[in-house]
Amino acid sequence: MKLLSSHYCLSSLLLHFVVVLLFVSCKTKALLKLPPNVSVPAVFVFGDSIVDTGNNNNRRTIARSNFPPYGEDFQGGLPTGRFSNGKVPSDLIVEELGIKELLPAYLNPQLQPTDLVTGVCFASGGSGYDPLTSTLESSISLPGQLELFKEYIGKLKGLVGEDRTNFILANSLFLVVGGSSDISNTFRIRQLQYDIPAYTDLLVNSASNFIKRTMGGGMARKCAEKRNDVAKLFNSKLSKEVDSVNRNFPNSRNVYIDVYNPLLDVILNYRKYGYKVADTGCCGTGRVEVAILCNRFDSTCPNVLDHVFWDSFHPTESVYKKLIAPILQKYLYQFE
Repeated sequence: MKLLSSHYCLSSLLLHFVVVLLFVSCKTKALLKLPPNVSVPAVFVFGDSIVDTGNNNNRRTIARSNFPPYGEDFQGGLPTGRFSNGKVPSDLIVEELGIKELLPAYLNPQLQPTDLVTGVCFASGGSGYDPLTSTLESSISLPGQLELFKEYIGKLKGLVGEDRTNFILANSLFLVVGGSSDISNTFRIRQLQYDIPAYTDLLVNSASNFIKRTMGGGMARKCAEKRNDVAKLFNSKLSKEVDSVNRNFPNSRNVYIDVYNPLLDVILNYRKYGYKVADTGCCGTGRVEVAILCNRFDSTCPNVLDHVFWDSFHPTESVYKKLIAPILQKYLYQFE
């Protein structure tokens, strides 16, 4: 098995949680044991295709997945714009926290006012920390996602009032997922201008600025061989930058969470986790099919539970489930 080909997407995850945490009742039973006196009224997600729940569905972009076979194991087997066979981390996180079963896309035409109160997803497949990435992918840039978030705040105030809005924003979880398209795609162009240290500096500075602007957080995805070196250096620099942000913003809580190594362990020791295939995805040949290249003309594997990856880029729902719950449980105490 070629260990770190471009198929293997390794991640680091950064979550932000504001210190003041008060009790708010949840809509579903929490699967995760929260620290004492900690509750999460809402979750807000920014970033790329790992967490996009359908914001690209009506965009003119190749970074879409609102067609079969995507979603074949989702509710009713419907493709919703989630880049997986089923749920994605956005959904699993709100479910683990007992907030609701699914995190809807903010741009979903069927979005209900009640959805706003418990959080929505602003992520757009193909976005990144590098401004060039979203231009190349025709996706919603991170600054563009922030503009949607500002629009959301206005709607929430109209729905529940300013005081309740301030409470929700001050006690909620913010997640950002970015870096995968930067490192796996855009870096191929940027390496004419930047060496690895310089490019990781560009990404870290962009990530840091996003955190400071939102007092939110993120997951940075990256893929490998030479690009894996970029990923690991980026992770190291980002972790240090989070420490710096915490020193400069003592009233917020930013926690760097390592997802890189847990996912790498699944890839390397896939049989230990019950998988049979870790070097190809379930869709088509599993080597090139992703987004519009994984479509109704492609066959899928007989049993998706045998595979670590759904397409050539994104893990299966099963892998996400194995990662999300233990990672949240491990780091939630730092949100106290």
